[in-house]
Amino acid sequence: MSAPTTTERMTRLLSLVPYLTARPEGVPLAEVARDFGVPERQLRRDMELLWMCGLPGYGPGDLIDLAFEGDRVRVTFTAGMVRPLRLTTDEAVALVVALRTLLELPGLAEREAVSRALAKVSAAAGHAGERVTPVALSVDAQEQALAVVREGLERKRALHLHYYVPTRDERTDRTVDPLRLLLVDGRWYLEAWSREVGGVRLFRLDRIDDVEVLDEPSAPPPGVPLRDVDAGLYQPEPGSPVVRLRLARTARWVAEYYPVEDVREVDDPPGGLAVALRTADLAWARRLVASLGGAATVDEPAELAAAVAADARATLTRYPAGGQLPSTSGD
Repeated sequence: MSAPTTTERMTRLLSLVPYLTARPEGVPLAEVARDFGVPERQLRRDMELLWMCGLPGYGPGDLIDLAFEGDRVRVTFTAGMVRPLRLTTDEAVALVVALRTLLELPGLAEREAVSRALAKVSAAAGHAGERVTPVALSVDAQEQALAVVREGLERKRALHLHYYVPTRDERTDRTVDPLRLLLVDGRWYLEAWSREVGGVRLFRLDRIDDVEVLDEPSAPPPGVPLRDVDAGLYQPEPGSPVVRLRLARTARWVAEYYPVEDVREVDDPPGGLAVALRTADLAWARRLVASLGGAATVDEPAELAAAVAADARATLTRYPAGGQLPSTSGD
């Protein structure tokens, strides 16, 4: 699991003390971890950090203090951190909309936790929350695939997909046993057991050309583990090389369409992006750079930069003298 961001952890730390203060009898650690959406091990690390926080002086009697009794925890000294975070009405209503929409997902894990959160936020929203109804999210071309995938999940049937794999630039036929739907950053994903590869795979719905519910039961292996989305949606094969590209303004879409590990703004080229992605297929990366028509510069790996440069020289020989070789490396 990836480490939490500083912002996520700070928000949780600021909320933990008021949360525990409102439950003076103590709370089971497992319940606290469930309410905050973190593993119990991470929660314990957070509490160890809280022990080092408090009032100026930072001596005995100044720091936040917690008491553990069996599997329960309670706060014995708050250091003044007693005011819970408050949501504005607009913030509360937005959360109600999101949570009610989330509950519409078939196969949703932690449905009970989402229901509890919805009840709490609805109470905070008051009358405004009562007027909120689940929203139908517009996913354009994904809508038809989404409806079919939902049917397969609800009926517990296998699915047949025609799926585009961008990292290999090919379309494949897959028979899968659907496990759950995920909505991440406005995009729908199907997590399913792929019979062809014998493993769990993630399928982005806008890359499914066609999907059909089969007249056979979904039969994933018993106890198959679901993907730990906290570690990132895309987890490349170990040892896959990192490809580093600098993209011109016209090629910024690459960072949204392909799974990238790192994205940052750059001045060279003006308005461009530096991205890093992993792929075991450098031939695919070579084709991607060629398709961008000079709008991408290869920084790493060196063998990819050399191959792209050779492609550019070969292309240049087809044109009259005076043509200009596109840039292919950072040197």
